[in-house]
Formats: sequence, C-alpha cells, structure tokens
Amino acid sequence: MVVDDHPMWRDAVARDLAAAGLDVVATAGDGPQAVRRAQAAAPDVLVLDLNLPGLPGVQVCRKLVGGNPALRVLVLSASGEHADVLEAVKSGATGYLLKSASTEELLDAVRRTAAGEPVFTPGLAGLVLGEYRRLATEPAPATDDEPGAPRLTERETEVLRLVAKGLSYKQIAERLVISHRTVQNHVQNTLGKLQLHNRVELVRYAIERGLDEA
Repeated sequence: MVVDDHPMWRDAVARDLAAAGLDVVATAGDGPQAVRRAQAAAPDVLVLDLNLPGLPGVQVCRKLVGGNPALRVLVLSASGEHADVLEAVKSGATGYLLKSASTEELLDAVRRTAAGEPVFTPGLAGLVLGEYRRLATEPAPATDDEPGAPRLTERETEVLRLVAKGLSYKQIAERLVISHRTVQNHVQNTLGKLQLHNRVELVRYAIERGLDEA
C-alpha cells in the first residue's frame, strides 16, 4: 500500500511497484484515509510518507502497527532529519528511504522490508543503531532471565549477534556459509521465542544484552 499526499508522486510509486510485479492493494492521500484503507486492505508492506494532512505519518504508523504488529512500514520521505528518522522508527517503521532514491533502490527496499529486514538510506542505519545503544543503557524490566525464559540455540544466538552488528541477511548467510532462507528461518524462530515483532525490535534486544560487542 502506498500513502502520499501528492497524487502524481503516489501514482508513480504505485505504478513502479505494480510494474515490478508487486501487488498494490490500496493507496491513500491523507492520514485518516490511510488508517481506514490499511485496516481494510491489510497490506504486508506500507510505503508511507511522513508529511500527511489530517494525521501525521508517525501517528498513522503507530496506530496501524499497534493494531497489527506484523505490518511492515517503509517510510519514503523527503526529510533526512535525524529527529524524523528516529521518530519514525520509534513509531514502528522498519525502514526509512529518502525520496531521492532511484526506482531500483525503492523496489529493493520494499522487497527487503517485506522479508523483515530493516532498510535505511546510507548513513541513517548507523544513526538508528546508535540510538538503540543509547536506549539500551536505560533501565529495562529484567524479565528475560527469569526461570522459564526462552532459550536460543547456539546458531540462533550466532545469527542474532550478527543481526545486532547490522549485517544483512545475505551477509549473514555468507559469513555462516548457510542459505539466505536458513537465516530468515532462524530470525523468525528467534522472534517467536522472544515474542518480538520485527527485526528492529530484535536489534534492540541484542544490543541491550551486549551481543553487538561480542
């Protein structure tokens, strides 16, 4: 689903996605319309502009992801301001791409977002990881070490450590000499065990436990 308040831009993005074989189930031009149509159409991926009339994009994201944690949101914005990027991620977005990106970059970002990978315009990934490291220093409920807490296998922990270092699924597969699909399966199993919703939450979990430094 594509959400943008500029009709020509919205139509062009939807047309490019459809031409690449992706199923565009809906489009919307303002915040309230985006919420209604997304709830009705149930897209797998939401390509979302932040500057929307009626309801800001971050609130649209927060509302929709709150109601459907499986929804993956790729923000497509003209703003590269750090505050906008961090606010989008905190509201539930799994990726952030600038509108200066090429069509090929957009298509790649949508496919990777659908696969559960966090996708950021170059230079922004480090910013997001840095913010998670800052948040990880704040006190958090220590519930994961209680008796009965989920236990990860050695390979799942290994994959989680590489996820925390910011490696893509392809890079992890090459590093561990396993298939891309196997990496995805390990990540999905880990998400289920830890009751997390997406790879962004997984990165924070790993950083909180110092796995990115291991």
